[in-house]
Amino acid sequence: MIKLFIFPAAFGLRNVSPFCLKVEMALKHLNLDFDLVELSDPRQSPKGKLPFIEIDGQRIADSEIIFEYLDQKTSGGLFGDLSEEEKARGTAFTRLAEDHLYWLMVASRWIDDGWWPNVKEGFFGSMPFPLKQLVCFVARRQVTQTYNLHGLGKHTFAEQKDFARRDLAAINAAVSVNPYLLGDKLTAFDFTVASLLAGILDNKPDAWITPIAREFQPLMEYTERVQQQVGVFCRV
Repeated sequence: MIKLFIFPAAFGLRNVSPFCLKVEMALKHLNLDFDLVELSDPRQSPKGKLPFIEIDGQRIADSEIIFEYLDQKTSGGLFGDLSEEEKARGTAFTRLAEDHLYWLMVASRWIDDGWWPNVKEGFFGSMPFPLKQLVCFVARRQVTQTYNLHGLGKHTFAEQKDFARRDLAAINAAVSVNPYLLGDKLTAFDFTVASLLAGILDNKPDAWITPIAREFQPLMEYTERVQQQVGVFCRV
């Protein structure tokens, strides 16, 4: 039995991290037996972040590395039927989603003063005072520093919204002409992109990035289509 370690539910989301959700989608798609284990402190992970899986006494962390492991374990169950060109396009969408759009979503939750109380309560609400205040301060400062080091934090709020809109428009263009990112067939790359989009669209209350995503009807339909097809949903 595989154990998948994920964050507890928050913000109206059953699976609050797109990285955790994409692995859950992959496991379900591959028809592998697994249990979900909620873990509030990602420092207990081998790499200090979630998700990670535990299988045959081995712990494997990082969603991309988990995907590669699962693909090997299932003799190409995730990527084996894809051409090199399809893998290249899928990887490009993955990088756009996880290395750029993801951080804009993070900023819309953690750095926006209006939304921050939801993070504070959702992630740290069970902590006693004054530990809660200290941990919240340190965690938010680390996220802000990382966002600034990424480079996105050096732009104005209006410019960050424009970045988000262009990222979302690029994905929308792909799924406006085909049901999935690479064409007519569902692939593991859809798990990556749709998981992130579901978190943006369904977190409660709306973050500033949410109404931008809702400008793109094909994008919303695509996100729902992938979740329906796999039978795994981000929302509660």
